[in-house]
Amino acid sequence: MSPPSRHLRPAYFTNHLIKSDFRVRDMGILSLLLWTPAIGCLLLIWVPGQNSYQIRLIANLVTMVSVALSGWMLAQYDAHDPTLQLAEYFAINPAFGSAYSLGVDGLSMPLLVLCTLLSWVAMLASLNVSTHIKAYHLCMLLLEFGMLGVFLAQDWVLFYIFWELTLIPLFFLIGRWGGNRRHAASLNFVFYTLVGSVFMLISLLAISQYHLEHSGSLITAIQNSASTMPVQQQVWVLLGFLIGFGIKLPIFPAHGWLPLAFVEAPAGVSILLSGVLLKMAAYGLLRVLIILPEAAHILQPILVLLALAGMLYGSLLAWRQSNLKAMVAYASISQMGIVFLGISNLNQAGINSAILQMLAHSLTAGALVLLAEQLFKRTLSRQIQDYGGLIKPMPRWSGLMVVSLFAAMGLPGTVGFIAELQTLTAFYQQWGWLWVFLALSLLITAAYSIRILGVLFISATHAPRLPLNDIRLPEGLAAGALVAAIVLLGLFPATLLDLSASTVAQMHRLLNFQAL
Repeated sequence: MSPPSRHLRPAYFTNHLIKSDFRVRDMGILSLLLWTPAIGCLLLIWVPGQNSYQIRLIANLVTMVSVALSGWMLAQYDAHDPTLQLAEYFAINPAFGSAYSLGVDGLSMPLLVLCTLLSWVAMLASLNVSTHIKAYHLCMLLLEFGMLGVFLAQDWVLFYIFWELTLIPLFFLIGRWGGNRRHAASLNFVFYTLVGSVFMLISLLAISQYHLEHSGSLITAIQNSASTMPVQQQVWVLLGFLIGFGIKLPIFPAHGWLPLAFVEAPAGVSILLSGVLLKMAAYGLLRVLIILPEAAHILQPILVLLALAGMLYGSLLAWRQSNLKAMVAYASISQMGIVFLGISNLNQAGINSAILQMLAHSLTAGALVLLAEQLFKRTLSRQIQDYGGLIKPMPRWSGLMVVSLFAAMGLPGTVGFIAELQTLTAFYQQWGWLWVFLALSLLITAAYSIRILGVLFISATHAPRLPLNDIRLPEGLAAGALVAAIVLLGLFPATLLDLSASTVAQMHRLLNFQAL
């Protein structure tokens, strides 16, 4: 059946989105999850700064409560319903069209669970922070508050506020507790992010000129307005969003801030930076492409070329790195290029592959960063050549690192394999022989992963002279949780695919809704 003509589009969206996408349920679980980190911040304010044990205990308990609440939400979520669920709405300024509107669907639900899990892991990874402990944990909880708000917000003003809110704690976390080049890294991060935020704000203001009304859904409110825009203006608006979200994704060549910030940030911050902050950009970009499907199809060749360039560039630079943490940073550029490639397919298989790849990269990169930092604390070196023969002195650490590297190269039995297989299949179906470039990037990834395995565990030429202690229980708990998730999702991927299936199917219908 051919799609409705352009002049029927507002009615089409009204019938299919407004009536079905937004249902207010007086449950309050979303607000409870959102405000839990903020309540944790208020509790920490009253704790004296010298009571480091109480500060760490409260911060870790708060993140554990967030994990439990997200699990509770997951148990109540109906995977067969593509509409917004557990929704909450309170009008803030009806004249302006802004509201406190929260909701989850099959796209935001897995990312919320991922956000809470990695926030808890990041807290466990922060046990070695020894200076200004109270300020550090306040910033970490504030960062979690902002990240949760991005995934929960269903009002465009609220979404933008939470998006900008994450910038403040990240600036201080990198600039105060980072490495030797922390000041340059924090300023670089702020500059890039502010530039992207300006373009995003301009695009939002451009859409708001076309009678933007709040309808309870982030998609519906902007889409009803965007559908009345001329196609040429839609293209310009999408370009603004592409710059805004693309800088934080990051899209090649707007990636310059990531390697420096990633390497200089403390371990817990690096985990959230690669595991959640980059996924916020991919999440926002997916929402935007659904809002502007005609412009998305017009720009699709450019999106695919940018994704392929980022994949190859990131994997080649990762292969050249001798610093283990820098290798993970450049590998993140390549892996997010694969996510961007799945999004650029603009079809159901591509969106599925993007969601899978987002979770696979978050878990794998988080585990690699955590394990690399544990090794650095014992050897005071990040250079791969300074290690060797680590299986004997550190068997538990070695086992976790091997599984993480296997997931990075996409070995069967890990979630990385499922994600890469989905991406290859989706890309080949639409673009044919261009899949060779994707395959080349995956081969380079496998090459440097195997090289690291050989240097760390097989070669004993550069084995550390100092005696090494294996990881202890808190360290093993954090890394073990991520590795367990990597294996479980690799063995049972249907759990994640079914969670998002109905929402992805609806997103595919909207992406392919074009005017005659």
